[in-house]
Amino acid sequence: MSSAAEPTLNSRILVKFLITSAACFFIGTVHGVLQVMHPIRDWLDAIGSPYGGPGHMIDPLAHAHMNVIGGVVIFIMGATYYLLPRMLGTEIYSRKLVNHTYWWTTLGLAGFYTTLMVFGIWEGMLLLANPEHSEIVREAHRFYGPTIGIVSTVMGMGFWVFFANLALTVMAVKRDSKP
Repeated sequence: MSSAAEPTLNSRILVKFLITSAACFFIGTVHGVLQVMHPIRDWLDAIGSPYGGPGHMIDPLAHAHMNVIGGVVIFIMGATYYLLPRMLGTEIYSRKLVNHTYWWTTLGLAGFYTTLMVFGIWEGMLLLANPEHSEIVREAHRFYGPTIGIVSTVMGMGFWVFFANLALTVMAVKRDSKP
């Protein structure tokens, strides 16, 4: 495709990236406000936030991932999918991969955030109810590794699909521009 042609990637399929970004920023900012309110902050500090223990899953990990991955990265993915074809004067390599990028990343992020919040609250409540029995918290925590591993892999798949789609788009432009 010549550089003068306008890419036809429908911008409407990218709206979900913007809406999700805004929703994640909303959730992340509400989370941030709640975690500094006196009773919640005291509870988080009692369970190890932000340096260790179950509290660090809620503050800073869940809070940061919702804002950075959900608010910033998902927006950048959508903006890149919009801008790259226009800058290169070509089509994006795969529209299906655009959708895969969105769904893998978004579902992985939702699972990641939920896992951090659920395990942070669950283990925090166990810790405060049984301060002398840390093995109870360790018993609950043994489910955390596999769970966070699955959802982070799902989120990571979204990243790698995104990178692959960009690389394939650029390689197609280089291939098509050779004499």
